[in-house]
Amino acid sequence: MTARPANAKPSPPRVIASNKKAYHDYHVEETYTAGIILTGTEIKSIRNGQVSLNEGFARIENSEVFLYGMHVSPYDKGTHYNHAPDRVRKLLMTRAEIRKLVGKTKQTGLTLIPLKLVFDRCWVKVEVGLCRGKKLYDKREALTERQHQREMDRARKGRASS
Repeated sequence: MTARPANAKPSPPRVIASNKKAYHDYHVEETYTAGIILTGTEIKSIRNGQVSLNEGFARIENSEVFLYGMHVSPYDKGTHYNHAPDRVRKLLMTRAEIRKLVGKTKQTGLTLIPLKLVFDRCWVKVEVGLCRGKKLYDKREALTERQHQREMDRARKGRASS
């Protein structure tokens, strides 16, 4: 390993997996970054990109945050000590953040959804969003807005090139 110079900036977190479905189904009100407790074979599978956050959600139990539904495929070169793919994983957050989240999740309609899984230096971190579910008409509005934005971008790009 080479030593990094003292004035070198740390590299930005590298996104491993993102939950695009969450942005479609929920309004993200706040985001929090949390560490996650993983086993060795889980880390190796995550480094290979064999992870899915699409069905994931977080729940607070006994002043601890747990992540449910995150699927990490079994490591193909693992032995009988390989991990369970859909096991519950503990998230590491400060007590103040957890207390704040307990108060906010007691409100109706707010839930914790994993948005991204990133490598921050050598650690895997989860970006968790405090989300409110979208109604069907909200989803339709977002789709038409995105479509109008694409059309404007195409028109702007067509004018700039000619």
